[in-house]
Amino acid sequence: MNAHRRTPPTRITSPSLQSPLVRFFLAAYVLLVAYASLYPLSGWREPAGSAFAFLAAPWPRYLTAFDLAANFLGYLPYGLLCALALLPRLPRAAALAAAVASGALLSLLLEAAQSYVPARIASNVDVLANLCGAAAGALVAVLFAARLRDAEPLQRLRSLAVAPGAAWDLGLTLLGLWLFAQLNPASLLFGTGDLRDLFSGAAGARHAAEVFVLVEAATTAANLAAVALLASAGLRADAPARGLVAALIAIALLVKTAAFAILMRAEHVLAWLTPGALIGIVAGLALAYAAMQLPRTARLALAAALLMAATVLLNLAPPNPYFAATLKVWEQGHFLNFNGLTRLVSAAWPFAALVYLVYLAAGRLRDPVR
Repeated sequence: MNAHRRTPPTRITSPSLQSPLVRFFLAAYVLLVAYASLYPLSGWREPAGSAFAFLAAPWPRYLTAFDLAANFLGYLPYGLLCALALLPRLPRAAALAAAVASGALLSLLLEAAQSYVPARIASNVDVLANLCGAAAGALVAVLFAARLRDAEPLQRLRSLAVAPGAAWDLGLTLLGLWLFAQLNPASLLFGTGDLRDLFSGAAGARHAAEVFVLVEAATTAANLAAVALLASAGLRADAPARGLVAALIAIALLVKTAAFAILMRAEHVLAWLTPGALIGIVAGLALAYAAMQLPRTARLALAAALLMAATVLLNLAPPNPYFAATLKVWEQGHFLNFNGLTRLVSAAWPFAALVYLVYLAAGRLRDPVR
């Protein structure tokens, strides 16, 4: 008789899937999808008929490949994250079914809610494309997770570099949202927390070009150093902190470049690389590397102070006419909702990060670094 009975591979129990990081990403992604689906969230009115009347409507006369792809790809990450979040607790088939069903329900509810927004049009084709995207993402998750083990590269990197615990997974989620905010080409490099659209006033006086260079350099440097210090808060003592911070900034710059490449003309792909941005990158890295030698509590306090200073400076700074002239070539078109989403994340991110930093500095967590 075989003394060791092999467990049927119907449930994934890899530590990589037990982490709450996937659930944090899923919650954040659901909020982003909801906002993008209901943007611009204005002009709400009662629909003439049922909010679900679009389900029985005729097939749309005009269908574009872009709209179908956008709806499909928009829900693919949802199915992927939802299935990964469920796999530690459910068998593969049940996780797949639950991810597809919840994706369909989410799409139906958001399309019905669009019936109350004049700027949006509810569509049964959108629901079908969303459902296909969620199903594809869930299927990929199930097939991928079935082969996940402790040697999975991303999980190994997370285990070796970042301290264990849900609080640090939440920090990784914030860093992921910060990278997403870099997709907005209308913001200065690393310039988050811009609330001037909510409190627009009269145009300010003209200023010399040196003023805008100084403002952008200070904003870039302060935000870069603050993000670097936030990222270092959850790193293990033996992790290569400087290398990881440099990699994070490099990824952010690549994301910014990709945003300009996709949304703007080819000749403007490096429009973000201004003299102020260059000075800010160098100064920010120098400040971050020097401050990373401080104790964790001091780093958290400095990161919070830098975030607040950068946010205030960004909102009090006069509009840059040179940057505005560059953005004139940007035709939002199909990316209007995406632009609204990146603006929301960019505006809200420093305030969420400040709450997180205060929580860490409160001393409720065991110090994983020092």
